[in-house]
Parts: sequence; C-alpha cells; structure tokens
Amino acid sequence: MKKTQYVVVGLGRFGASISKELIKLGNEVLGIDRDEEAVDEMSHVLTHTVVADATDEDVLKSLGVRNFDCAVVAIGDDIQSSILAAIVLKDLGVKKVVAKALSELHGKVLQKLGVDRVIYPERDMGIRVAHQLNSPNLLDYIEISKDYTIAELSVPKRLCGLTIKELDPRAKFGCSVVAINKQTGVIIAPTSTDVVNENDMMVIIGTNEQIDKFESEVIG
Repeated sequence: MKKTQYVVVGLGRFGASISKELIKLGNEVLGIDRDEEAVDEMSHVLTHTVVADATDEDVLKSLGVRNFDCAVVAIGDDIQSSILAAIVLKDLGVKKVVAKALSELHGKVLQKLGVDRVIYPERDMGIRVAHQLNSPNLLDYIEISKDYTIAELSVPKRLCGLTIKELDPRAKFGCSVVAINKQTGVIIAPTSTDVVNENDMMVIIGTNEQIDKFESEVIG
C-alpha cells in the first residue's frame, strides 16, 4: 500500500508533534522550516527535512510539494508567513491543505483562501480540558462540528453488566454509542447485545445537550 506523503511547514512544538505522530503512523513526512536548529532536531526523525522559506513559491516548486497528499501549515507565531505559505501551497495544487490558526480572524482568512481544514490547537485544547475538569467521568471530548461532539465516558460500577439495549441512549437521549473501549480491545459499532463493564470506555456521538443529559442521568 502506498504511504501517504505529508509536507509540514513549521517545525516548532506543534509542527514537530504532528510530524512525529504522522511518522509513527507509517507515513512519509517532509519537514520545512527557516530555523536550521529546528530542522536539525527533526532530521533523524522525519523522512526528509529542508531549511527553506515556505513562502517562496519557487522553493516549494523545486521541492515537488504539489505531489504530496497533504500539507500542514504549522507556523507558530507569524500570521503573515502562515497566510503566504497557505496561498502558495493552494496555488501549487496540493490536494489538501491544513493550517493552524492563531486567532478566529486568522482562521477566517485561511478559510477564505480555500484551506481545507483550519485547526485552533490552543482553543480546542482549552475546550477539551474545561469539559474534562467539569465532568469527572469524561475522559475526552472532541467537537467534530458546530452541532456534534464525540465524548469518551468511563463506565461506572453500577452500570456493569448492562447491554447497549438496556442503556438505550439513542431512544432516551438521541445520542449513540459508536465504540466500547475494553481492556481486551475496542468494539466498533457495538450491537444492542454488547455488554459494558466497569472501567470500559464508551465513545458517544451526539449534540452537547444530548451527551450532557446522558452523562448526568446515566453515568452520574
């Protein structure tokens, strides 16, 4: 199977973290940064690394970035460079461009430029941590759209042995259990007869309101 090829522009903390994880997942990654030290640090980790200015179209063209499957603009604190790099990558015809935004306004500009996905790492992490602090049984929380959220909830002792049918979150609350993470492995798309046990993790999809109601009334 052909490996997916990524180009990551900006090898600061965010860019380096994404790059390392993409490599761990079996992909090929070209890392680009103007900072020679940042590039040196990642040179033994990534498939290729280059000290270059990613706002220079000729440079990116010479690196063949148009042939990559996805580009990630992870430039840390230079909004102008972030926007220019996104423009160049889109103009060169990279199939998918993902960019980190430093603010809502920065994100809106990136969206107007046609960036396929805008990431707000600080804001999103803040939201996730707040939800985890607010709900002791909530292990993780990801907002997947304006209306829908995925939450990972720990199963308390008193629900041990109940089936999905007995919990019946869809009929009672409108949310759905899409996976059960057990010590023995993960059950994807569990059936009505699948049983939950203490310390299992239920992965639920629904609106914030549906999940909050399910958590407060069932998980407790």
